Amino acid sequence: MEDIHIFAFTHRQLEVNQIGLLHIALDDQKQKLTGLKDEFQIDEIMYVSTCNRVEFIIRKDKDIHLTEFKKYLQYLFPHFNAEQIKLFTQHVEQYKGIESVEHMIKVTSSIDSMVVGEREIITQIRKSFDACRSYGITGDAIRLMIRHTIETAKRIYTETSIAQSPVSVVSLAYHTLRLKDIPLDARILIIGAGVTNTNMSRFLRKHGFTNFAVFNRTKSKAEVLATQLKGEAYALNELPLYKKGFDIIITCTGADTSIIDKALYTHLLQGDTDPKVVIDLAIPSDLDPEVAKQFPMDNISIEYLQKVSSKNLEKRAREIIHVEEIVDEAVEQFKLMAHERKVEIAMRSVPQTVKEIKATAFEYVFAKEIESLDENSKETVEKILAYFEKKYMSVPMKMAKEILLKK
Repeated sequence: MEDIHIFAFTHRQLEVNQIGLLHIALDDQKQKLTGLKDEFQIDEIMYVSTCNRVEFIIRKDKDIHLTEFKKYLQYLFPHFNAEQIKLFTQHVEQYKGIESVEHMIKVTSSIDSMVVGEREIITQIRKSFDACRSYGITGDAIRLMIRHTIETAKRIYTETSIAQSPVSVVSLAYHTLRLKDIPLDARILIIGAGVTNTNMSRFLRKHGFTNFAVFNRTKSKAEVLATQLKGEAYALNELPLYKKGFDIIITCTGADTSIIDKALYTHLLQGDTDPKVVIDLAIPSDLDPEVAKQFPMDNISIEYLQKVSSKNLEKRAREIIHVEEIVDEAVEQFKLMAHERKVEIAMRSVPQTVKEIKATAFEYVFAKEIESLDENSKETVEKILAYFEKKYMSVPMKMAKEILLKK
């Protein structure tokens, strides 16, 4: 596992909006990541992007120095200027070998998250792996690490209290909104019908909010969410035409830049001068920062939620000790698993070699002798060799594996 490298950009080193610049749209991931893999002769790669982190998990049989990773960034983000490249190369966290495994376990079990105990991360890691596997850019090493990581995270959530009363970004946003004593008939615009907004909307519907308008780039997805909310559905390009006003905007799209500028926000207000609530859960932000400065509003941003979530760290500190004990145990288990896998790969050619020896014996070395046998005798010889082959595969292979593992 020494050839596994992780380059991580997290909320510890960067602002959330800065991390958002490293987001690769889902539709572009296959082309960009496959191109990166081919261009730099990378063996395996996995890309993770969440609301507060972006990580590149790379397997390459050579060391990857920061100067080389800088080239990866320049390839993936050719529009970055020199200052942006410098920012990210100076604030990247690097892990290698078994440290990469420990890091991924801590990430997936949420103790490395902005919100400790946030179960959502395990789903995000699984989906990131499944996507990269579908692109054909992962392999055995990353698969083994992610499988063990997810199994350990599930154990942590089961055996500890770290996820009790979870406070995810969505639930933090909802609880922050509820503190504002918003009337249940408030006009709510949902911009984006992805997982984050769907979860947020369900909170609102469950607790009695009734007035929803859902906008999404693909209108059919907006219709699905709007049906659940008993609201109205629109395509995203209909937003500049919407004239019914609003009290709350909840936005989370996959756009690369802000989509709510001064002109659009002014139009949506329809002349209303009362302060509004904008919950912007997108990375990068959907709301132009200038809009938040120029209009009276309660702007609930990812940055704000990050500050709120830090208060939860103290409450869950005691559980982190228990979690780290499980993490240490899981890391040791993985060392053994990785060694076993290495032995299995090294011995993978043995069964095929035995089959080839058997075929050579039949077809060349003892061809004449076997040809002179009657059918019953040939069948008996076949059975004897098959039995020998089976036993040779199991007993000596097992003994050899045990010897190598001890070494």
